[in-house]
Amino acid sequence: MSSLRADFDELRERIKQGRELGHASFEPIFYLVFPPEQILDVKRQTPAWLSKLRQDQWEVEVFSIAEHLWALLKDDPFWDLCVAEDKSAPLEWERSNKALADIIATGNGLLSRLEAVLAEHEGKASTLVLVTDLEALHPFMRIGAIESQLQGRFHVPTVFLYPGVRTGKTRLKFLGFYPEDGNYRSVHVGG
Repeated sequence: MSSLRADFDELRERIKQGRELGHASFEPIFYLVFPPEQILDVKRQTPAWLSKLRQDQWEVEVFSIAEHLWALLKDDPFWDLCVAEDKSAPLEWERSNKALADIIATGNGLLSRLEAVLAEHEGKASTLVLVTDLEALHPFMRIGAIESQLQGRFHVPTVFLYPGVRTGKTRLKFLGFYPEDGNYRSVHVGG
């Protein structure tokens, strides 16, 4: 099993190679795949990784799934109702999770936020988008659903820090327990 450091160094090389190929030949989507039990290690190493990416002359835009999910939830007009309903029946997780998933997906909330960031940086050859905190998507959705809906909109290198298991060249198991998904059109490193 490779180390996070070695996997990140390989990822940096793959990103550089993608830059040299030219963005017209493929969508520059990269996944750094790591075992879910290393989530905290990844969070600890992310500031150093950001520094290395900046040393590689990248302007890094961090897109935190957790921060954007929280913003979507707390700004939703039904948030207070969701909190009240959860307090009245705290063990009804399925109902609570469905209500939260509806808020997240309404108007393609999370998807449109990521799309806006990608559009903002389109044409900027030195920009890289780093998507963090994918584990916050559980149990609402998986990132593959968002990636597939944004097909054709990745014009800058986009790196997803993916907690899961790699089960083949293009197949991943989110958090190690979701069914494997082979619908990714990205470069996978690690896992």
